[in-house]
Amino acid sequence: MIEPITVRKAESADYTRITQLLTDAALPLEGLAGHESFLVLSRDGCVVGCAAIERYGKCGLLRSVALEPSERRLVQETLLQARRDGLSELVLFTTTAAPFFERLGFRTISREEVPAPVRASVEFQSACPATAAVLHCAL
Repeated sequence: MIEPITVRKAESADYTRITQLLTDAALPLEGLAGHESFLVLSRDGCVVGCAAIERYGKCGLLRSVALEPSERRLVQETLLQARRDGLSELVLFTTTAAPFFERLGFRTISREEVPAPVRASVEFQSACPATAAVLHCAL
């Protein structure tokens, strides 16, 4: 019997695969230690995608979105989870996927427009290059 596609909170055993997905996607690993807000997309028992939200008050930072090319559902599920968690907006940084996120309702903003609480994140401070596109989505 084929196991269904599931989206669930990451477990400690998933972090080796999460690290591999992020490395394959050339995404930073800084700031992942102790990160407990990862969701994973699992197909047939194998993790095929990951995404995380760092909370900064009522604002969230969508980070570490990495998917096997055939999987895109995890992003939609992560946005729904952010809404359920009471976040009012999300920010993300990307060097390669701006068009993908724009199709999901994100819009490009300047680094100066990043909400002050998110500026404290490792992603804003050092993990993402200053040349990364900054995108924002009101939830």
